[in-house]
Amino acid sequence: MSTLNYNHLRYFWAVAHDGNLTRTAERLNLTQSALSVQIRKLEERLGHPLFERRGRQLHLTEAGRIALDHADAIFAAGEELLGTLRQTGLARQALRVGALATLSRNFQMEFLRPLFGRDDIEIVLRSGSQAELLAALEGLNLDVVLVNRPPQGDALRRFVAHRLAEQPVSLFGTPSRLAGKEPGLAALLAANPVVLPTLDSEIRTGFDALMDRIGLRPQIAAEVEDMAMLRLLAREDVGLAVLPPIVVKDEIAAGTLVEAERMPGFAASFYAVTMARRFPNPLVGKLLGAAAG
Repeated sequence: MSTLNYNHLRYFWAVAHDGNLTRTAERLNLTQSALSVQIRKLEERLGHPLFERRGRQLHLTEAGRIALDHADAIFAAGEELLGTLRQTGLARQALRVGALATLSRNFQMEFLRPLFGRDDIEIVLRSGSQAELLAALEGLNLDVVLVNRPPQGDALRRFVAHRLAEQPVSLFGTPSRLAGKEPGLAALLAANPVVLPTLDSEIRTGFDALMDRIGLRPQIAAEVEDMAMLRLLAREDVGLAVLPPIVVKDEIAAGTLVEAERMPGFAASFYAVTMARRFPNPLVGKLLGAAAG
């Protein structure tokens, strides 16, 4: 059985990082045709194309992304061997995670916690809008995306939405604000302003529908996109915050915020979105399995 030619792999590695065949050939003092032959031999050995050409640009295929991850680890291990006495560190497996910019940081931490403390793994965490993150997932630049509502998919966009958790939503406030107040959802909302997520939030949609059903028009002190800012406004006693408990679990534990009333009829959902891939990152499966457990 023939073995992998690491010269071919190094040529591929150089082109993948440069993103340009001409520039890499000049840097390595090779002709473009000679460099192309080396990469083609690696593709034949692996049984998969590693690049696709779009106009004048070279883009990694899914197999190419997997090969690049392994090439990074292989050549990092070579550097580690050369620098063993200097303790230069260990080669690591990469996991690229995208998270909605407005998503609870506490939820992100809980999802990633099974990988914390492992010196063989590097977590690359990127935030952005849902459209930006899903585009990066399609482009093989992310392995998994964390969001609070499942994306729309079709035959050409094979998103897989894994529901990780569903939490109730409650009114949270400071102990001083709630002290001596008449209990009950209607009484609290009539006597206190509220701090809410913005209109495009699943939580806000559920809250507005609930207010319409019970005929209440609460005073809105602030509408905030970022869950972290919503938590801070609640701590500053700007009003009662409408949140799932995971967002304010540290404040609940410290006693700086308390749960006033549960919001009936709706909940907050959390999803991990992946693509149907032939070569999925195995670390994603470990995290999904831990979340399901």
